Amino acid sequence: MTKPTTEPPPLSETDTKILKRLRRIEGQVRGLQRMIEEGRECQDILTQLSGTRSALDAAGELLLEQYASGCRAHPGEKITPQDVVRAVKLLRG
Repeated sequence: MTKPTTEPPPLSETDTKILKRLRRIEGQVRGLQRMIEEGRECQDILTQLSGTRSALDAAGELLLEQYASGCRAHPGEKITPQDVVRAVKLLRG
């Protein structure tokens, strides 16, 4: 017997923005790899790395905002201050 598949919920506007940012970040990471392979200057690589890190932080902040507003909670479940603290700790790693 095959297991029935469940359709994922439709993407929210925030989800779409996050995915767009992540795709852009993916391109930045490929660019970093190419820069290293081409022997580019360390300063150029570090500048690109800094931009990539900032882009990741921005995507994480969007996710955190979405979580804090309850979008990632289970239906009917309240978001507690402890939930927000846990999410911030996860984001900061």
